[in-house]
Amino acid sequence: MSLSMHQISVPVFVRGLTVLSTLLEKAQAHAEEHGIVPDILIGARLIDDMMSLAGQVQRACDTSKLSVERLSGVASPKFEDNETTFQQLQERIANTMAYLQGVDAAHFDDSAAREIKINFGTFQPEFTGVDYLLKFGLPNFYFHIVTAHDILRNQGVKIGKRDYLGHFG
Repeated sequence: MSLSMHQISVPVFVRGLTVLSTLLEKAQAHAEEHGIVPDILIGARLIDDMMSLAGQVQRACDTSKLSVERLSGVASPKFEDNETTFQQLQERIANTMAYLQGVDAAHFDDSAAREIKINFGTFQPEFTGVDYLLKFGLPNFYFHIVTAHDILRNQGVKIGKRDYLGHFG
């Protein structure tokens, strides 16, 4: 049995975003329990030149939806990157997951060989669809999920590896 591009993208992104949503729930509970202003956690960074927790959530959502858009050809929703509350970040995750789950698997037919070009200024790599997903999209997505996890751990939220891995089944 071979795996389709849909199988190795959409369910993987949805699972990661579900984990991210759970991490945010735990962060919000931690803030409430300890009397921490939510802005402190939402704006927290590991180091000054890295994005905040909000930025990590935004980029994880963007990476997943743009990966699916590039692979499927189905336009993704645009978000303004203006979330400042846990509720707004949760809504962004939910909206991203709704888009991902709404893209029919048939749109991924032949996406493994599709040519994908990215233009980030001087960084302009070109990939086949499968190389894009496995060498750029998924690694980039997981970078932002794990960085969000690490920011929260750094801020004292009681989460660990099991929280990052999520539930199986």
